[in-house]
Amino acid sequence: MKSKLLNALLIVTSLFGYMEWGGGNHLFLFQAEGQVLAKMFTDPMSVLHPFTVLPIIGQLLLLITLFQKPPSKMLTYAGIAGLGILLSFIFLAGALSTNFKIMLTALPFLVIAVITIRHYRRL
Repeated sequence: MKSKLLNALLIVTSLFGYMEWGGGNHLFLFQAEGQVLAKMFTDPMSVLHPFTVLPIIGQLLLLITLFQKPPSKMLTYAGIAGLGILLSFIFLAGALSTNFKIMLTALPFLVIAVITIRHYRRL
């Protein structure tokens, strides 16, 4: 049960990453993901980029583990890796620009990811 809860928390916390860029533009990851999924059906070539494809695959892998009994360690690790790449870069961008808002939105995912990895290593 704890494994599934941790995997669900990984999915939820990954959706609340926050990004800001020039011109007053800003976006939460769940908003960006909605735009990517909508574009995937109209113009799939425009969304094929590692920073869009890998996190979505990571979320799908973690979603699959929620329906497994018991959740697969390898799928969980792969899901964390796919999402972790993007959220680590978001955290790094926030740290380099000293934007604490960006850093604080990526931090919950990173903390839950470490807790999840430690949990799965004990199994």
